[in-house]
Amino acid sequence: MTRFAPSGPLRGSLRPPADKSISHRAALIAAMGEGETAIEGYLDAADTRSTLTAVQALGAGVEGFGAAGLEPTLRVRGVGLRGPAPAAIDVGNAGTLLRLLPGWLAGQEGGSWTLDGDDSIRLRPVDRIAAPLRRMGAELSCREERLPPLGIAGAPLRGIAYEMPVASAQVKSCLLFAGLLAEGETSVVEGLPSRDHTERMLAAAGATVERSGGTVTVHPAERLEPGEIAVPADISSAAFFVVAALLVGGSEVVLEQVGVNPTRTGLLAILERMGAAIEVEPQGERGGEPTARLRVRPAALVGIEVGGAEIPLAIDELPLVALTACFAEGTTTIRDAAELRRKESDRIATVTTALNALGGRVEATEDGMVIEGTGGLGGGAIDSHGDHRIAMLGAVAGLASRDGVEVSGMEAAAVSYPGFESDLDSLLRGGA
Repeated sequence: MTRFAPSGPLRGSLRPPADKSISHRAALIAAMGEGETAIEGYLDAADTRSTLTAVQALGAGVEGFGAAGLEPTLRVRGVGLRGPAPAAIDVGNAGTLLRLLPGWLAGQEGGSWTLDGDDSIRLRPVDRIAAPLRRMGAELSCREERLPPLGIAGAPLRGIAYEMPVASAQVKSCLLFAGLLAEGETSVVEGLPSRDHTERMLAAAGATVERSGGTVTVHPAERLEPGEIAVPADISSAAFFVVAALLVGGSEVVLEQVGVNPTRTGLLAILERMGAAIEVEPQGERGGEPTARLRVRPAALVGIEVGGAEIPLAIDELPLVALTACFAEGTTTIRDAAELRRKESDRIATVTTALNALGGRVEATEDGMVIEGTGGLGGGAIDSHGDHRIAMLGAVAGLASRDGVEVSGMEAAAVSYPGFESDLDSLLRGGA
């Protein structure tokens, strides 16, 4: 158990770790590429290391990746769009890798791959990628028709137009990768916009990618040439300090070079509707992604309704919205977020259980939560259930609580943010 006691203010500035979503995609697209790709600022975390290990198993060379750490710039020698070697891939706990990689492999005629991972991954459904890939001609097998291990036998693919039943950047990215190898164009129709990193990165690497309204279309490609990819700081990691600074009196936190792609900034918009005044100062682009300096101070907060188009723009940060709502005046309702049940844990269940254990008043619904603001949390103990975001939520809750919080399984934070506790300590020392 790791205890996080009620704290004084958080003060100071830091650059959060590199964006996890972009790091996964950078390694995969570099492996698909011709020649060498330099990736600047790749995230060094358990999940993204799984992706580097995977591309090595597929035949890509990776320089600057070792047990002791990652160099500031990785160099990946790609195998080309049609060159991955047959392999058994251990995805670890990386759900993004599990759902993106099959799109590339499914169109490799004559190849065979198996994707498997830890106990948590074996509970992460893959049916939402399997169904459209099979429509394209893919030959896939999975446990109970929906769970890993996922077997892939490379086959010729044909382009399709696929209307997404639920907004998901992972499913969309998987199909765009498959479309690079398919006969004819492949279109993905989104009812609500999801993060667009894959489209940006494929276009930068030379693929023909078109967007018209809610439809993204990719054309078959002969080759990709990424050349260089720069990874900004992760807004999903920055979010924990944003919320901590909002909830702990006297705080003032500055977060540098944070990626503010408009498909990722839903949390900032939600918090502003709750009463936060977050200063966003543009800092130019990094790797084709807009970045900004965020300055956050405490604010009086009110409950709101969160749903619809906001959900895919803040899906990973919704647990923090629920935590923030406990400190707000009035009731906050989160709806249209059934996707939370498909994350590293069932985040509707784990967040509800955790916040209620700390004195919150949270009711789980089928597709979200209803949170009655009580002005704060007392404290207590929670279990991360191996979910990195629940672990870090517990830490933030502890700082803002009256009595402190003990977190079981804090080591799960290393999946996306190995230096989280150290960075948190630096901000606490700045306010001492």
